Amino acid sequence: MNFIDLHTHSTWSDGTDSPAQLLDKAEEAGLTALALTDHDTVAGIPAFLEAAKAHPGIQAIPGVEVSTLYANREIHIVGLFPDHKNPELLNFLSDVQRKRRERNERMAEKLTALGYDIDIETIRELNGGQIIGRPHFADYLLKKYDFENFQDVFEKLLKRDAPAFIPRSLPSPFDAMDIIHRAGGLAVWAHPIYRKSGERTWCRKILKDLVPGGLDAIEAYYTQFSERQTQTVKELAQEFGIARAGGSDYHGRHHPDIALGTGYGKLRVPEDILSELFKRKPA
Repeated sequence: MNFIDLHTHSTWSDGTDSPAQLLDKAEEAGLTALALTDHDTVAGIPAFLEAAKAHPGIQAIPGVEVSTLYANREIHIVGLFPDHKNPELLNFLSDVQRKRRERNERMAEKLTALGYDIDIETIRELNGGQIIGRPHFADYLLKKYDFENFQDVFEKLLKRDAPAFIPRSLPSPFDAMDIIHRAGGLAVWAHPIYRKSGERTWCRKILKDLVPGGLDAIEAYYTQFSERQTQTVKELAQEFGIARAGGSDYHGRHHPDIALGTGYGKLRVPEDILSELFKRKPA
C-alpha cells in the first residue's frame, strides 16, 4: 500500500524546511502525494509546485491551514487543492495575516514589559520575512536568553495562559470554508480530537454544524491519534457522509519527534483516500 501526507508546513509559515526540502524528504519516505498546508498563506505554493517537477513520483497538492474560532474554541480548517492565485482567497488570507501582525505587536509589547528585549524586525529577518508566529518568537528567545529548549520557551512564556500569550482574532470556520470553496478547494477539519474524554460526543456536536456549513472532509489520520481515535473519526466521517483526510502536521526541527509521513513512527495515511477527495472537488 502507498502512503501520503496531506498536512505539512514549510519555512513560508512556521516550518523549518523549504518546500523543496519537504519534497526531498517525501521521496526519501516513499510518499506518493504531499500537500503543503502552511498557516494563513499560500505564498510557498509556487516554489512547491516548481520543486515538484523534480519528483514525478509525488503528487504535489497545494493547500493552506486557517485557524478559526467556533464556540470559543480554536478549530483549524485545512484547504486542499485551492487555486493559490485566487483573488478572494488572497484577500482573505491578507486580512488574516494583518490580524496576526497586530497580535505579534501586542505579544512583543508584553514580552518587553516582562523584561525581554524583542525586535520583531530581527525576528522577521531571521525567518526570511514570511509569516511570523509564536514559534519564531520562541526561536529568537531561545537564542538570546537562558531557556533549556524550544518547548521551555512555550511553557514559560508563550503557551495559552502563559504570561506573554495573546489570543488571536480569528475568522469563523464557515467563512474559511466558503473562501476555500470559492478558490476551488476542499475544506478539511484538521486534528478534530484533542480531548481524553467525551471525544466522540464533542466531535459529533461540531460536525452537526460544520457539515451543513460546507465541510468536505475530516482528518482521521493524525500524528497524535491513537488507533481508537482514528477509528472514532473514520466512523464519524462515514456517519456524516464526508471524506477522510490525514497528515503528520510536520514542522521540521520545531517538533523533532514528528517525521514527515510517519509522525511519531506509526502514522500511515493511505493513498486510497485521495480518490474520495478528488470526487468532492468543485467542478
